[in-house]
This record gives sequence, structure tokens and C-alpha cells, in this order.
Amino acid sequence: MGNLHRSGVFRKSSNDGARLIIMTIIGIVLGFFIGASIPSVSLTKINLPSSLLSSLDVAIIDFHRSTGSKSLESVGSGNLPKIYVPTNPRGAESLPPGIIVPESDLFPRRLWGKPSEDLKKKPKYLVTFTVGLNQRKNIDAAVKKFSGDFMIMLFHYDGRTSEWDQFEWSKSAIHVSVRRQTKWWYAKRFLHPDVVSAFEYIFIWDEDLGVEHFNGDKYIELVKKHGLEISQPGLEPNNGLTWEMTKRRGNSEVHMVTDEKPGWCNDPHLPPCAAFVEIMAPAFSREAWRCVWHMIQNDLVHGWGLDFALRRCVEPAHEKIGVVDSQWIVHQVIPSLGSQGQSENGKAPWEGVRARCRNEWAEFQSRLSNADKAYLAESGKD
Repeated sequence: MGNLHRSGVFRKSSNDGARLIIMTIIGIVLGFFIGASIPSVSLTKINLPSSLLSSLDVAIIDFHRSTGSKSLESVGSGNLPKIYVPTNPRGAESLPPGIIVPESDLFPRRLWGKPSEDLKKKPKYLVTFTVGLNQRKNIDAAVKKFSGDFMIMLFHYDGRTSEWDQFEWSKSAIHVSVRRQTKWWYAKRFLHPDVVSAFEYIFIWDEDLGVEHFNGDKYIELVKKHGLEISQPGLEPNNGLTWEMTKRRGNSEVHMVTDEKPGWCNDPHLPPCAAFVEIMAPAFSREAWRCVWHMIQNDLVHGWGLDFALRRCVEPAHEKIGVVDSQWIVHQVIPSLGSQGQSENGKAPWEGVRARCRNEWAEFQSRLSNADKAYLAESGKD
């Protein structure tokens, strides 16, 4: 009896298993034919958990939901029209002009929300300082002289950036850190005219400037009032060595000309008697900076000699380059960048830095002179 019972159970289980296999096969076949006979279903009609969709799937779904239009890619590669617009920026000739954004900016963006709501307020002006941490108190005092209309950008030549977060303003500033570089090296690489085109004026300042008698908003007012394209605050005349042109005058808002030592100025409209500011604390209009940036040499990083050539970027230079007397600063003459040099041949680090400054001045003058001669010869004006 026991054997017969076990045999009956075995036969029943075998029949059930065979029936299950047959039904599965039939289901697969029917599913295949049914699936082939109906159109494909758009993913937009299917509600799937987001964890099952790749980021690309989500992007495609959101695109089709938000736009009812088709891109050129949807017509197929064989029917895709060729685009060539020679007036587009170089390298972008194959793009439709409507998609091209030829300029950039320095405004930080959120990682969430609508792009149109990212910026509650756009700063009108840019102030850059090339800094080391040792001058943080000085820079803190300087930054506080600029209102919310100014964006702050710090170039760190000592590689120390996180310590600046002790200042609340630093958390919204732009920080760029490359060790042992000068402000003109930074300016050439990070202040391209197309990147800073959103700003009306660009300040490129040193770190050792006393600003007790300076106010950024009032400075801008005077620059606009007098039509200055390139300017600087007046310098305290009794502190450090400076040119006569950049010394502060107590009886004027701004000045554009001066009297230098005998023999220094063959033409009263040329530097250093006019059309001249120093490179320690210049401010440039958007238009003037576009020209000046192109004149900065990649390998001449100290900028010596550049101040004598700034006049080439505005016209008439003796009327559009000037010193703002009523908003003045003190040059503290702290040789901090000299300590970033390297001792060679028994000389102190600062000595090598100063020697390169002088050599760069001579090299820049030579390049500019040769460029003038080549242009005049080519144009037949020689």
C-alpha cells in the first residue's frame, strides 16, 4: 500500500510539471506574436521607478515632455541638412547660430532649481586681488570698501585658500590658486575679455594697499563722471616711491596730466606726464580691458612696461586715462611676492625676482618696438 501511494504521488507531480512547462512555452510564443503585432509604447506612457531609469533615459523623457518639437537628429542621418555658417565664431561654423553662446561669466550657479532664478543680483564690477594668507587682514579691510555691486576674486600665489573662509565674504568670492604666480599671469589666463564681459569695470589690484580713504562706489561715480577708461586711485605722496602722475592731489577730483622731472616727457600728452597709471592698482573699463588683455604677454608675468603702453588701448589717451584724487590709497610697499622667488648663485630670492622684472621691461619694450616697425613696413607707412 505504501509503495502504491508513493507511485501515485509521483505520477501526479510529473503530470503537473509537464503541464506547467507546456503552458509556459505557449505563453512565450503568444507573447512574442502579440508584441510584434502592436506599435512600440513610448516610455513617457510608462510609470517606472526612477531608480530603474538611467540619467540618459530621464533626460530624454523630460525633453519630450517639455518640448513638442523635433530636433534635426530625429529626421535621420541621411536627411540631416548640413550647417555651415562662416560668420559664426571660429570652430562653431557647423552650429545653428541660435544655440551659440560666445561669452562666459564668473557667476556661480546652483545645482538645483531653475537657471533663470540662480542669480538674485548680478554684480556690475569685478575686483581681483593677488594674495598670500599673510595679508588677509589687509585684504579683508580692502574688500569691505566695495559694495555688493562688486564681485570679489582672489588669486592665491601661496596655495592657501581654505583659511580665507574665516571671512564671510570669502564664501561667495571666486578663488583661483596656482603657486608662485603674478597677477598678470592670472589675468591673462582667467580674465579673458569674453569671460569678464558682464562687468562694466575690472579692478586688478595688489595686496599691499591701504584703503582708509577709499570707497568703491564713489570711485565708480567719478570714473564715469570724467569718462575715464583706465584709471587708478591717487597714491599718498609721502609713502613710498611713485611717479609724479600718480601722486594724489588734494584740490581736485581727478587729474590726467602732470609735470615730471626735466627730460622725462618729450610730449606732454604721453607717459609718464599723461595717459599713464601704474600697474599696482589699475581699473579698466570693459572696452579698454579687451584691448589690454591682448597686449599682455604670456611669458612676461610681472607686467613691467605695460603701464607705458596702456595708452594704445584708448583714444584720446590723455583724456581717458587718469588718476582719481578724491578716492586715494596708500601703497604699503610690502615685498611679499619677492619671497616667492628662489635663491640662485648666492643671491636672495627677491633679487632674482627684481632682476626678472627689469629684464621683462626691456623685453616688452623691444617686442612692442619691433611690432610697430613690422606693421609700418608692411603697411608702407615706414
